Order: sequence, then C-alpha cells, then structure tokens
Amino acid sequence: MRIIGNLLLLAAVAAVISFFAAPAVAFYAIRSAADANDAAALARLIDYPAVRQSLRPQLGGNPAAQAPAPSFLEDPIGAVRRQFEAPPVAAEDVDAYLTPAALAALTRGEGRFARQRTSAGTPSSREGDPVPAPVYWGVNRARMGVTDEGGSRTIFTFERRGPFEWRLAHVGLPDGAAPAVVAPAPAAAPAGAAREAG
Repeated sequence: MRIIGNLLLLAAVAAVISFFAAPAVAFYAIRSAADANDAAALARLIDYPAVRQSLRPQLGGNPAAQAPAPSFLEDPIGAVRRQFEAPPVAAEDVDAYLTPAALAALTRGEGRFARQRTSAGTPSSREGDPVPAPVYWGVNRARMGVTDEGGSRTIFTFERRGPFEWRLAHVGLPDGAAPAVVAPAPAAAPAGAAREAG
C-alpha cells in the first residue's frame, strides 16, 4: 500500500513540475525547430496569426499603438480614431520576423536585428546561447525574456492550449526602430569574363 502511495505522490510531483516547466520546454522547442528549419514543428508551437497581430503595432512606429485599443463602449471616438491612426505595416515586414532563421535569432535575444536573418544564414546552436528568464508565470499565460549583450530584452508570451501544451502568442521586441535590411552586393564578374565581353 505504501508503494502505491509513493508512486501516486511521485506522479503528482512529476505532473506539477511538468505543468510549470512546459512553457520553458516550448521555448527551447521553438529554438530547436527554428535551428532545424522545421516548419511543421514551428506551426505546432506558434500561433502565427496572434504573433503577427502582436508585431504589427510594434513595427508601425507609433508607440501609442502598442497600448491596448480603447473599448468602443467606453470611448467610441478613440476606438474609431485608433483604427485610422496606426500606419499600415507591410505583411513582408511582419513575416520577416517569422522565418525559421529570424525566430532562432529572436530566441537568442537579437531583437529587431532578427529580421536581417535569412534562411541561408540560420544561426546554429552554439555554446553560450542566452537562457530565457521568467518575467511572468501564470496558470494560462507565461512570459519569458531573453536579454542581449546590450541589455535589450525580447519578451515571449506563451498561452496554454491544453494541460501541458503551450503556444507562442506574442513577441515583444525591444524599443527602437528596426534596422534596414542590407541587400547583398552583386557578385563581381571574373576579370577574364570582363575582357571577353569587351
């Protein structure tokens, strides 16, 4: 009888630990799937429509747009004005942060510079990857932050979708403007080919 009690207690402790550790496991699963360029695994771990919606106001350049919109019942004029104030953000600007390479860079704290990552330059897992720190831990929502060397912090918000299933629903980029993406320089023609053309 004591063995059954101990097994039940051990199972309950394991369930509690798994319950609270699941968001951290989801974070590392996103980093691993992004490094492996595994789009199917990322689709199971990320709520892409919610993350796109979270990035749009941050990329629009309007700091007031990051605040929650006023309720139509509380402030109808403010709610209507808010719809027209926010400058439109091109879908490709938002999607630049949702490529596997950019997601891998975000999980390493690259913040707004993550959009410069391309699929060809996916950062590989390396020694010394930053460890996420818990910012908020609740029953249905958890936030983890990754800080870069300069102190800028990228916040990842996970929402519970099942007893042990968490999905990324929001990415909070550090303050500031996104750096411009530098186009690769065209390759120079070999000297012999230039002489033949002339």
